[in-house]
Parts: sequence; C-alpha cells; structure tokens
Amino acid sequence: MYAEHRYAPPKSRAVGLGGAFLINGAVVAGMLFYLAPQIVPRDPPTVLEGRNVPIPPEPKPIERKPVPTSERTTITPLPTAPDPLVRTESDNPTRTTPIEYPPLPPLPPTPGPGPVVIAEPPAPLPLIGAAQDPRYLKDFQPAYPSAELRAQRDGIVKLRVLIGIDGRVKAAESVSATSPAFFEATRRQALSKWRFKPATRGGVPQESWKTLSVRFEIKDQ
Repeated sequence: MYAEHRYAPPKSRAVGLGGAFLINGAVVAGMLFYLAPQIVPRDPPTVLEGRNVPIPPEPKPIERKPVPTSERTTITPLPTAPDPLVRTESDNPTRTTPIEYPPLPPLPPTPGPGPVVIAEPPAPLPLIGAAQDPRYLKDFQPAYPSAELRAQRDGIVKLRVLIGIDGRVKAAESVSATSPAFFEATRRQALSKWRFKPATRGGVPQESWKTLSVRFEIKDQ
C-alpha cells in the first residue's frame, strides 16, 4: 500500500508561520509587561495662592462708670474677742533701786621707754688651722740647690704659704732665707708637691695662711 501524500500549497505554510510569530510575540510582550518596573506618575506641583487678609480693628476700651456712694457695699468689720487678762492696779508697786558701784582706782602711770639694748652679734666660730697631710710628708723636703751644695753651705728658709680649700698651696711669700737659692727651691717644692688638710670653720673648708720653716743641711746629703 502507498501512503497518501497531500500537497500543501505555499500559502497555507506562510499563514502557519505568521501565527506562530504572533503567539511568541504576545508571550514575550506579556513577560516584559510583568517584569518592567512599575512607574508611578508624579502628582502635579501644588500652586499656593496668597491673598491679603484684613487686620480687624482694635476693640474700643470699655468705659467704666463710677459707682455712686449710696450703692457701694459697706464692709462690716469682723468681731474681736475681748482680752482674757483683766488688768488691775497692784497694791504693792515694784520699785527698782539702782546699783551704785564704787569708782575704779586710777590706772598706774605708763612707764616710759627703757634703754635701747643692742644685742651683741654671736661670736664667730673658731678657725681650725690647716695641717700637713701625712700622706705627702715624703715630698716636703726640697731638693738641695746645686750652687749651695758646691759651696758646702747650710741654710734655712722661713715662708708663709696660702693654702686653698683643696689643700694645695696657692701662693708662697718669703719671711726670711739664708739665700735666694734656698727660697726659690723651697717655693717650687711648695707649689708643686706640698699638700695640706685645709683649715675649717664650723666644718666648712676655708683658705688660710700658714708659716713654715725648711732646713737645709749638708750632712743629710
């Protein structure tokens, strides 16, 4: 057997495709309508209109008429209670006798200013003199001057030295000397080698002068 084949003219196919396109377009349009945001139209702006409102006139003051004297209300005073105390005159009047005090004795005369006493200043604290530092006694004797040693001459020097608060000799003055060579040797030794415990006043170091004697003898050489 042979299947029956019918021929469809081209016009009917075109109509079927057009219907399909219309259906699909309607579906897409519906979806776009539901998915599209809802846009609410704005209200038109409100226009305010102004107008002049008349101010009401001020009220007239109320005129008060004076009240005649005959029509005034009379205020009756409140009743007062009588005084509960009955005041009578006493048969024994009270008399006050003034108290008389004896006169006070006169005040003694005021003594005049006494003699002015000037307080004496306190006595100054004693000065404890400087003393040689025993640690430096080996450096006390100066070197023998060579000229005096060749001449085999002994000598003695007496000098005053100024001792500072650090125990060092700050200055040396000659009191007496056998020769200038002996004094010069002693002065150099004092300024460079001599050390002292400084003088103190109340425990505070003080500068002070001290007189010393130095002897030079040939037998010690």
